[in-house]
Amino acid sequence: MSMSNSPPMNVFDIAGRAMSAQLVRLNATASNMANAGNVTGSAAEAYRAIKPVFESVTDTPGVSTVKVKNVVTTNAEPTKRHDPNHPLADANGDVWEAAVDGNAELVDMIETARMYQNNVQVLNTAKSLMLETIRIGK
Repeated sequence: MSMSNSPPMNVFDIAGRAMSAQLVRLNATASNMANAGNVTGSAAEAYRAIKPVFESVTDTPGVSTVKVKNVVTTNAEPTKRHDPNHPLADANGDVWEAAVDGNAELVDMIETARMYQNNVQVLNTAKSLMLETIRIGK
């Protein structure tokens, strides 16, 4: 996707957009983790994990970043568990647990935090280089 009507992206735009995308990813992971273990009385009502879908944004050849195209619900099926004493159990005594893999979400959270931190480091490095260039020019 070209952004030809906007000014060219610089390192701050690129890192900032990447950080925004990672923030959406982190929020989705947090939502998934918050709903892990929740149970309902039917498979249709059970929570299913959500995931952001990213799209590359290219300004000029060799200059691109990412944006969130949309957030989708996964096709993972909730886990059916027999628990006749649970207040939400259906007529068969079954409940359905949220379709969230807590371990996978934890890995996603760590990876997202690292990517976010990498972009913070890019911004800090660019800032330091600009300040050093200004200092040299004086």
